[in-house]
Amino acid sequence: MNIIKSIALLVFTGVVMTSCKQNTEVAEKIIPQNAQNEAPKLKKEIAAENLQSATFKIDGMVCAMGCAKVIQDDLTKLDGVQVAEVDFDKKIASVSFDKTVLNQESLTKIVQATGDGTTYKVSDFK
Repeated sequence: MNIIKSIALLVFTGVVMTSCKQNTEVAEKIIPQNAQNEAPKLKKEIAAENLQSATFKIDGMVCAMGCAKVIQDDLTKLDGVQVAEVDFDKKIASVSFDKTVLNQESLTKIVQATGDGTTYKVSDFK
């Protein structure tokens, strides 16, 4: 009986060690080593007189995590964007941005580029 427990323990340990190594390799491929140690870039503060808000409709989103969240993250990362929120249920994005850096056309291009260029359609820009 002890032999069976010992073999089972060795097999279990081997599986755990192998799976952990594979996960580490995947993480290293996704996140380069030098990027793992870098501090996040600080955004330049936007002057109050240059701050502009816009809302617009985004058609073509099919899920909250794969579409809306990715679009929101891409907008948030842009230099000149203070805040970006994408509401999947309402199909609406709200963005506060620096009007000297970005405009309606550039925001539209970023949203469309998040997909394949034709998946997401921006309309009703206000």
